[in-house]
Amino acid sequence: MIPFSPPRIDDKIINEVTDALKSGWITTGPKTKLFEKKIASYCNVSYVLAVNSWTTGAELLLYWFGVKEGDEVIVPVYTYCATANIVVHRGAKVIMVDVTSDFGIDISKVEKHITSKTKAIIPVDVGGLPICYDELKEIVNKKAIKEKFNSQSENQQKLGRIMILSDAAHSFGAKYKGLKVGSEVDFTVFSFHAVKNLTTAEGGAICINLPKPFDNAEVYKQLNTLSLHGQNKDALAKTQKGSWEYDVIDAGFKCNMTDILASIGLVEFNRYETETLPVRKRIFKEYSDLLQKYDWATIPHFIDENRESSYHLYLLRIKDITLEERNLIIQKIFNQDVSVNVHYKPLPLLSYYKGLGYNMKDFPIANSLWECEISLPVYFSLTLNQVKEVVSAVVKAVEKVKK
Repeated sequence: MIPFSPPRIDDKIINEVTDALKSGWITTGPKTKLFEKKIASYCNVSYVLAVNSWTTGAELLLYWFGVKEGDEVIVPVYTYCATANIVVHRGAKVIMVDVTSDFGIDISKVEKHITSKTKAIIPVDVGGLPICYDELKEIVNKKAIKEKFNSQSENQQKLGRIMILSDAAHSFGAKYKGLKVGSEVDFTVFSFHAVKNLTTAEGGAICINLPKPFDNAEVYKQLNTLSLHGQNKDALAKTQKGSWEYDVIDAGFKCNMTDILASIGLVEFNRYETETLPVRKRIFKEYSDLLQKYDWATIPHFIDENRESSYHLYLLRIKDITLEERNLIIQKIFNQDVSVNVHYKPLPLLSYYKGLGYNMKDFPIANSLWECEISLPVYFSLTLNQVKEVVSAVVKAVEKVKK
């Protein structure tokens, strides 16, 4: 059986984790702080906070910005539920926007959804392809849009406009206008979940990139405190002589990364550019070379003049099929011992959001993408012979269903 996305766990990772266990630092400590610095340098920002998941890190930012009941946050309809769930957790309303054919939010449709209640926009780099950040920034910086912004917290007043929080769960290592993703908008949040390009088993990281008058060093301290229940000293700080005493200055969260997880991340990071990305890029090319001769195959968009994907998901689309046919194709692929997936079930198709009144009929592009998309396996140990096996299984399945 060819699996879909197994993590790369080898002796280097086992040894680094063992080192963390033997050091006595199994919670947030020196390895976590080193991991943060490496990511910050890689992403061209000064400060990064490592957290225990994308979800908790992103919700922490909404809390920090003062998003609350009565507010609205704009998200693309084509995303994993976490993007919307964090908005619900804050008591705010999720405003869904349709996407374009490359799975990213349709920026041309964003402005008409902005009201005086809009506090944030969360674009998503689906599959690892960055959205056009500059076009979105242009909208939130328009004079008329800024005048519409109704600040209701100190940080909202300081920013003076809608916050952009990039859901870059898929796009660590992607490029936008020649630079690694991470420094384009106010906050960029990565995921290091087990199936991601770079994993820490579970985990994430917040890139802090606020404009003046914010002091990003001070914001890092604030977020670090909020990630530890609002406690003003972390475990590392409390080890200093006589530094046992602490205070709790806010009812914060509990979402710090641990040194055990950071150990995995440090090994993954050190070989990311030299091993991980080149292999994933090669797999994408091989898939595309093999599939492009079939009229029914729509090859995913993963590179253009301004953007290059992180090669996280190979989002193949099959032309002129129904949802039922897509599902049958998937079953026939599995019957050949090849694992595939679908990314994602758009939000209004999920029982919770359907129950809130969201309707898939309002999002025709997302609906058309979802009904014909099949994600193919991409992982470090996938051989080119296995890539050919995957393609062969897909071709046989499609041709049986479409005959």
